[in-house]
Amino acid sequence: MTRLATPADAGVIRRRVDAVFVAAGLAVLLAGMAVVGDDGGLPGWEADLFRTVNDLPGVLHPLLWPFQQFGAIGAAPAVAVVAWLAGRRRLTLAAILAVVAKLLLERVVKALVTRERPATSIAPDINVRGDVQLTGESFVSGHAAMAAVLAVVVTPWLRARWRVVPWILVGLVMIGRMYVGAHLPLDVVCGAALGLAVGGGLNLLLGVPERSA
Repeated sequence: MTRLATPADAGVIRRRVDAVFVAAGLAVLLAGMAVVGDDGGLPGWEADLFRTVNDLPGVLHPLLWPFQQFGAIGAAPAVAVVAWLAGRRRLTLAAILAVVAKLLLERVVKALVTRERPATSIAPDINVRGDVQLTGESFVSGHAAMAAVLAVVVTPWLRARWRVVPWILVGLVMIGRMYVGAHLPLDVVCGAALGLAVGGGLNLLLGVPERSA
C-alpha cells in the first residue's frame, strides 16, 4: 500500500488488496463471458444450480426480498447521502461514481454477451416471485454488480466488526435474484465480479482510510 502524496490527504492510503479486487473481478468476469459466449450458452450445471435455488420454499420471499434492495440502483445514492451527512466526502464521491461506472460497464458487457432471462433461457415454468422482468438481457446482474461495488467501497470505512455485513448482503442479493427467477448463477457471479473490479478501481482512485489497512 502507498500513502497519497499531498498533506491534505494524510491518513488516506491505497491498498494492494484493491488491485487484487480489480484483477480477480475482471478474471472472473472474462471467464464467465467465455462460458456464456455470444450465443447465450447455458451449461447444464448452471441450470441445475438455478433450479436448486429457485425451488426453495416460497415462504422465504418476504425474508429475501428486502435484502435485494441493497443491489437496486437507488442504494448508491442512499449511501452517498449518508456518507455526506457523516462527513465522508471520499465515500460520497465513490458512491456517486459507482453508479456511473456500473451503468456504463454493464452496458459494455451486455453488448458483448447476450443471454435471455431464466423464463426464456430455461423454461416458462420457473418460480417467479414479485415484480420480476421475464424477458430481456440477463447477463450480467445489475443488482449483484451494484451490491458488490458498494460493499468494496463501503467496507474500508466501517469498524472491523461490521465489515462482514456488506458481504453478507452481497451474498443475499445474489441468492435472492436467482430465487425470484430474475437471473442465472453466472449472471450474479459475474455481476458481482464486475462490481468487485469497479469498487477496487474506485478505492485505488480515491483512496481509503488508513485504519482500514
